Amino acid sequence: MKLDQIKTIHIVSFLDSLTKDGARQGFRKGKLASGTIEINHRVLKNIFSRAVEWKLIKVNPVASVKKPVVKHKEVIPYDESEVQKLLQALQKEAVHWRTMITLALTTGLRRGELLGLEWHHIDWETGVISVTQSVSMSPAGIAHVKEPKTKASKRKVALPPSMLEELKDYYSHKLDERDKIGDRWQGGEYNFMFCHPDGKAFHQERPYLWFRAFLKKNNLRYIKFHTLRHTSATLLINQGVHAKIISERLGHGNIQVTMNTYGFALRAADQNAADKFESILTRKDPEPKEPK
Repeated sequence: MKLDQIKTIHIVSFLDSLTKDGARQGFRKGKLASGTIEINHRVLKNIFSRAVEWKLIKVNPVASVKKPVVKHKEVIPYDESEVQKLLQALQKEAVHWRTMITLALTTGLRRGELLGLEWHHIDWETGVISVTQSVSMSPAGIAHVKEPKTKASKRKVALPPSMLEELKDYYSHKLDERDKIGDRWQGGEYNFMFCHPDGKAFHQERPYLWFRAFLKKNNLRYIKFHTLRHTSATLLINQGVHAKIISERLGHGNIQVTMNTYGFALRAADQNAADKFESILTRKDPEPKEPK
């Protein structure tokens, strides 16, 4: 349809079609998340607003369409005992998966950011990893490397010493792997940390599919791959790390995003802090004995 042919009813019908089964294509067929439908509404509204600005049309057909309601599902990240079980089960898995999941837990990186990591992004001296890009695969199998989600997503994240040692071992493994590949290398200009043996980038759905099967195999509570990011943040909150530091590690645009996302965990941590003060204030030391 041409721009000036599109009416409000067409927008309403389109958005309604996104709520039906089969709207999601690809690996995870089914219904689209309410947040995704809201993004479609926002994008369409922006497109037609620009069309009005450029005087291509007189009226924005999306302006009178009510914004779709976003239903937030409660996300329950892993607690410390579940993380320990997860790490234990990972010891039996291939080194690239073991390293990826552990890195996701210790850094809170998004899936695309993990897949976009290259070896030169690690400062081996300081133990800091630079997040500068993410990667996704097109249907034709072409890797699209792009800047992360927001400006704040470009960041540096400090690694625990044990994670740095694990990455050193993994780096040696990848060097041996590349030597065996020789002329069959297909990584081109990129040297991804997590990729196929021939250097080709993983499809963005690959970690999700592997992680789902891994949890089922080991009888671990199902969480989404992205929930590893929430788990990372919640563990830090429970350890008393300041929200500002957590916000910077996660690459949030501002601390308010962190406060909104992890408000419940932060309130619980604040209550724990208050309880500690209460125990100090109400503690009764034994009365001193009378001198003989």
